[in-house]
Amino acid sequence: MAADADDPVYYVISDLHIGGDEQLGEVDFLQELLDFLERLATTEEDAELVINGDAFGLWEFTEVDGPAKFDVLTERYPKLFEQLRETGESIPITLLPGNHDNELAAYDEYAERLAAYNVDLVQAESITRPVGERTIYFEHGHQRDPNNRFEDFGNPYETPMGYYYNTNVTSRAGRLSERGRFNWLKDVQAVTPTERVPRWLLSKYFYREMNPLLRYAAIPILLLLNISVLLAVLAGLDVAGVWTMPVETVDAALARLGLVGEAVHFLLVVNAAIAGVLVLAGIPLYFVLRDVGKTVDRFGVFETDLTVDPDEPYAAAARELFAERPETAVFCYGHTHRPLLKEVGDGVLVNTGTWLKRLHRRDVVAGILPPVFYPSYQLCAVRIAAESDGVAVEFEQIEKDDPSADEITRTERLLTLGRAPTPTPPDRTVVGDADLESTSEPDE
Repeated sequence: MAADADDPVYYVISDLHIGGDEQLGEVDFLQELLDFLERLATTEEDAELVINGDAFGLWEFTEVDGPAKFDVLTERYPKLFEQLRETGESIPITLLPGNHDNELAAYDEYAERLAAYNVDLVQAESITRPVGERTIYFEHGHQRDPNNRFEDFGNPYETPMGYYYNTNVTSRAGRLSERGRFNWLKDVQAVTPTERVPRWLLSKYFYREMNPLLRYAAIPILLLLNISVLLAVLAGLDVAGVWTMPVETVDAALARLGLVGEAVHFLLVVNAAIAGVLVLAGIPLYFVLRDVGKTVDRFGVFETDLTVDPDEPYAAAARELFAERPETAVFCYGHTHRPLLKEVGDGVLVNTGTWLKRLHRRDVVAGILPPVFYPSYQLCAVRIAAESDGVAVEFEQIEKDDPSADEITRTERLLTLGRAPTPTPPDRTVVGDADLESTSEPDE
């Protein structure tokens, strides 16, 4: 397959989630988005920009209905819409609806008003585009998610389960976020999959909202809980006269350290006492909590291996599509917010990620403290173009400062020492006529 210099080049972004109640209306990546659109306006390529769903957070507006939400968007982000108009004069801009902005498919007024800014709104579930002698298939991806699927696509009155979550949880978080010690609650929209929200809330409460005196008093107890349980058992054996050697050895060693040894001895005694009480109280609680845990897992409230598998429905759909339409080289979607590029059957599956923050869960190095969620930005545009050896798919990463410098405390860093994430975009790949080059998936 020979590449022609005039072959179209596609830039794909998705899941911007622009707009929403109060704090959700803050767009941290606005300048980076404006710069990206300005660059496309001056490109010499035969380029098209595809915004593959969830450009806007229309679900997150709870005080405005219907196309009136567009007025709020244009008033709040005038520079963005002016840049869309300017970029759209140079290259085509195509917009697909997602679940958060499903209303775009419901009202023709949206198509008319976006056209005034040179944005072509396609009120359909999917589109295809030619690339060399092959094609690209685009869909947002929410129609393969049972919590966000619309049985009647484009119906403004249909409300899947995800709608209620976003209007009652995400939007409320945007209204309440400023009330916290730190403005963090608005980031609930960045927590994916939503099964992680309970653990994320526990983490942010412990490291951000809890009274500092309580937190710093609890950390050594929780951090050393496993050791404290062992100490409590040894102390019990010492008191009973069954085995006194461990306690006598430790006491003798600490006695040689003077005041430091006394302080350490006091801390160990307190930890052992607390651990002993917890062990005694925990025996009956263990059986109750285990039964509750099994029930919770069955309902999928918390994250489990069964509930967290965001890629398989799309991989299965891609295999089926590549078998039915062999000319298709790329299955491109969004929705799950996870950048992905991997071989599936005779083509590649690519997820464009999100421009929102991404949160990477990291367990602490010891104890039973809550996990730490490191934030990062992975502002990516997927570039798809025909080349002499096939269809090239690559992530173009847009630089943005690491938010963890301001949002992760020293305590969280110490507790996850050596476990901080280093997210990187997937490697470039080329879909050839016969076989595919290997791909890699990003750190999660």
